[in-house]
Amino acid sequence: MTIWHSERGSGEPVVLLHSPAVDSGMWDAQVEALSERFRVITVDFRGYGRSPYRSDGPYSDSDDVARLLAALEVSRAALVGSSGGGRVALELAAAGLAGRLVLLNPLSDLAPTPDLRAYWDEEGRLLEAGDVEGAAELNARTLLGPEASRETFGRVVEMQRHAFEVQLAADPEPSQVEKEFTPAEIDVPALVVAGAHDLPYFRESARHLAGELPQARLVELDWAGHLPALERPEEINRLLLDYL
Repeated sequence: MTIWHSERGSGEPVVLLHSPAVDSGMWDAQVEALSERFRVITVDFRGYGRSPYRSDGPYSDSDDVARLLAALEVSRAALVGSSGGGRVALELAAAGLAGRLVLLNPLSDLAPTPDLRAYWDEEGRLLEAGDVEGAAELNARTLLGPEASRETFGRVVEMQRHAFEVQLAADPEPSQVEKEFTPAEIDVPALVVAGAHDLPYFRESARHLAGELPQARLVELDWAGHLPALERPEEINRLLLDYL
């Protein structure tokens, strides 16, 4: 396959789709908890974790995951997506592959706001200057909420630094495309989670999607930043087990 994946447990399939700030390692605690009741599938998108960063032409993360699910004979699954992984989950849901959705601080089709642009600009400035470590630390500092431990901070820096290094070394750099979808047409149960300490853009995106998806319910976590699955893993485990 084009992307690395793992499977653990048995039962109804649950696919965990990681944030572009990290890799599938963000889900370690969730895999441990969910695999007692479900068939848990994790992936590394291209250029993250154990997946190479190459392509013979334009590609999309959702197509990569769809091909993987076909190979695993999974026609429909519960999709849990974090940040950009939430957008991948929505693209897969629009293609009919989702029985249920959980979206943690997801990206949406809202235009980038000044806070998000400032974050992206600073990341780009650091990478342009060759400061990969500084860019990785910026991501951890910006995205993790106050509940995150120093160990979690270090894990996010490590995962993000590795992704930067793999992607910056690619020659030629693959061309990634996103697929269009209409949230109002994704008529499956959906739990949308927003973190009170996340950037304003992501908080607004979560509320926007919760209002657009026909069967969505919004949960706002007053303690959470952008990566609650890493910040309070046991609480997210309970939330997912209760919902799924």
